[in-house]
Order: sequence, then structure tokens, then C-alpha cells
Amino acid sequence: MQPITDSLPYCTTDLPGTGGHIKSRPEDFIVEELPLYEPSGEGEHLMLFIEKRRQTTTDVIRRMAKLFKVRRNVIGYAGMKDKHAITRQCFTVQLPGRESDDEELISRIQYTPFDLIWSKRHNNKIKRGHLRGNRFTIYMRDVDESKAATAEPILKYLETNGMPNFLGEQRFGYRQNNHIAGRFLLLGQWQEVIDTMLGGIAPDDNEWFRTGRGAYERGDYAAALQIWPKQLRHERSVLDGLRQGQNAEKAVMRMDEHQRRFMVSSIQGYMFNRVLERRMNDATYNRLLEGDLAWKHTNRSVFDVDAETAEIENAPDGRIASLEVSPSGPMWGARMTRARGVPGQIENEALAEQDLTLDDLATCKHEGGEGKRRALRERLTNVAVETGDDDAGPFIKVTFELPRGCFATMAMREIMKPGSHD
Repeated sequence: MQPITDSLPYCTTDLPGTGGHIKSRPEDFIVEELPLYEPSGEGEHLMLFIEKRRQTTTDVIRRMAKLFKVRRNVIGYAGMKDKHAITRQCFTVQLPGRESDDEELISRIQYTPFDLIWSKRHNNKIKRGHLRGNRFTIYMRDVDESKAATAEPILKYLETNGMPNFLGEQRFGYRQNNHIAGRFLLLGQWQEVIDTMLGGIAPDDNEWFRTGRGAYERGDYAAALQIWPKQLRHERSVLDGLRQGQNAEKAVMRMDEHQRRFMVSSIQGYMFNRVLERRMNDATYNRLLEGDLAWKHTNRSVFDVDAETAEIENAPDGRIASLEVSPSGPMWGARMTRARGVPGQIENEALAEQDLTLDDLATCKHEGGEGKRRALRERLTNVAVETGDDDAGPFIKVTFELPRGCFATMAMREIMKPGSHD
């Protein structure tokens, strides 16, 4: 499936890409969470720093709930991590009055597909966003080592000027249509959600999917469930509901809350990408316009921009040049602070393109649907490039850190410029 992000513009168009590929294997894409704070050493929450591979964050939460015999909602985490990678992140499990059992509880992790790096008690549950950022170590394959010299100026540019803060292809799912299902979910159009997830045979579907989707479209839910891959448990949960005779709404609501949130964030992210794309094409994604809501990178707050403020901040000695401040864009929701003027018009047009209104957003009852602002650009830090050779062959290794919520795949897209070397 061609990534939906392939058509997005680059900010380094005058710098050639390296070509190559990433994610040839999990070991080639390593993500390490940078905690916002250190555990206190005491409290009713057990903090666990976990390494996982070929597992989603939701997979870990589900297994932990069974392992510790607790409800999923008492397990805390700071952010979702990629499945097709080696990722290290913190979780907390609320276990009041069971401090003396920690050794026995922790020993259970040996029976899971993930590894424990360290554990310690803490006073509170980790919540979404409770991280400073992520450190990435990414190996590029099928690329000549001399291309390291090509990667270096692109990384330097992104470190100095910031990168467009697009949401990456993984936000849109393996069929690149999560945003379509998310729009239907937001509107409460339950049957359309299911049809988007389970129907519509695509030319590149393998035989299993072609057969399974065909069975769904015939209404043979039992046959579709028998064929559907076990790792796609959200689709299987919906299919099982249909097989049992549940209506479309109940079948959709069988999906994990995290997946429903993910779908809503996909349509929000799609509209954000459209706004950022427009601002890049207008050469305004890295400067403020009157009516913007400027993003302060130090504390992730926003402030309204008038003409005088825009002139001051855009000046050579202003905070735009130092990357302390950037324009922001919408992760559309009913409670989101709205831009004015030209920026507001661009954002409203992205909403209208999806045939959505503020009233539609106001009726959304799914978590995450309240909306928020997001920076149009973010800076890479602690950048390094090196070459080498391992059991999988030669590589160019790139390391950098990004603030939370940023997609390393979009930084790598700027570096490799896929499609231009095929």
C-alpha cells in the first residue's frame, strides 16, 4: 500500500536524498522514550521500563492487565510506540499495598514477549504526554555508505531550522485509510466505519484478505472471522460482534478504547497535514502570520499573534529564527483554540474538505475528540551519522532526538526522499 504521506512536500528540496530503506527488520529502528521525570522510589504505582518488538503499546497493556490481574485503565503510559521496531518505554501499574510483592510480580514478566529493563515504585500514574521526547537510532539499508555525506547537510538543516511536523504514515494504518474510518466514527456512522475497516478489496490485498473481505461483503461473518489474521484483533473483535448479531454501533464499540482514539486522531492528523501542506506551499509554515496561534516550544502553550507580534517574532533576532516559537496547526476538535485571519481560513478549509462542521465535532463522544494545537515544525537534536557493517550488511546509522508526538519517519523521509532514486 502506497503511503498516504508520499505526496507531501519536502522542506529540503534543494538537497538530494540518500535513497535506501528503513525498517528492514525491527533491530533497524530503535526508539527509546526520554522520561519527563525519574521515579520517586515509593508509591502505589509500579513503574516498568519495557523493551518490546513486534508489539504495539496496546498489546503490552493488554498483557500486563492479565499478568498483574488488574483493569487496563490502571495501567499508565506516556505515548504509543511503533510495532515494527524495537521500542523502550515506561508503563505504570497501580498496585496499592502490594509493595512486598514486587519481586514476585516482576518475575512474571519473563513469561511475556517483552523484556524488563528496570522497575521502581512511583507516586502517580504515567499519563499521555508525560515524556520529554524520544531518542531514535535508525539504520538505512540498500544505500552506499558514501551517502552519509548526503544525509549530513539535511540533518543539519533540520536541526537548525526544524522539520515540518507532519503525522507519519503509521498514523493512517496498514491500509492508509484510518482517517476515513475515523471520520465516520466521529460522526457516529457505524456501518460506514465497519465497511471501511472490513470491506473494499484492494488490488494489493493478499489472498487471505481478498477471501476474508469477500466473506464480509457477502455477510458471512463467521467465515470472515475464521480467515481474518489473528494479529488484527480490532477487526476480529468487530467481526465477532457482527457474527453474534450485534448492531453496527455495538460491534464498533467492541474495539479497544485506544483504537477508537487512534482512529479519531487519524482524521485529526489528516486535516493537520493538509493545513501544514498548504502552509509549506505558501512558504509560511516557518513564519508567523497575523491571526496565528504561536506555539512556544518550551512549554507547548500558544498565544495569539497580531501584526506587530508577527513582525517582531519573524525578525532575524526573533524567536522564529531561534526555534523558540513556531506557527501551530489544528488537531481539530470542539474545544480547540481556533486561529484567526488567513491561518484560520486555511484551517477551516481543511475541516470543510472533510465535510465536517463544528457541530459535528461538538457531538463527538470519543476520547481525544476535544482537539488540541500542534506545532507546524519541530527541531531535531543530538544528531549523528555514522556508517558500518553488521550481520545484515552495510548501513548508514542516523541518531537524533525529537519532542513527543513527532514522527521520526518524516525526518527520514526528508533524508531519503523515497521515489526519487527508484
